[in-house]
Amino acid sequence: MLIDDVQQAMYASMKARQPDETGALRLALSALRSATKDAGHDLTEDEAVTVLQREVKNRREAEQIYRDAGRSDRAGHEAFQAEVIGRFLPAPLEEAELTRLVDEAIASSGASGPGELGKVMGRVMPSVRGRADGNHVRQLVLERLEG
Repeated sequence: MLIDDVQQAMYASMKARQPDETGALRLALSALRSATKDAGHDLTEDEAVTVLQREVKNRREAEQIYRDAGRSDRAGHEAFQAEVIGRFLPAPLEEAELTRLVDEAIASSGASGPGELGKVMGRVMPSVRGRADGNHVRQLVLERLEG
């Protein structure tokens, strides 16, 4: 289970005396435990992946804010945390595979224009969740429906 993997990695980084990595893993573990408590049950793998994706996204946003403020030291720290947490996410889809999945979803839904974006997104997102950014998928679907 993903929460166990994060916990084991945290213990290993503690033993290896890697405080920055340990801190990032503690952050991820805390988010997973909090989500488990909020859900009232053990998280499924998909739910755990969603929690970690949110944490990576938060770290990337904080990194950008620090860069814009001229705080490259803090930006680098946030980028490092995002990278450490990102190790536990599924490998992202290749662009060709994502395009194939979008085309299949368009064909199976019978969508013919941008007005049917929701119909296509409802079919494609479950198969790419955790492996592709939703905004990127949306943009690709729109391009395919318009073109």
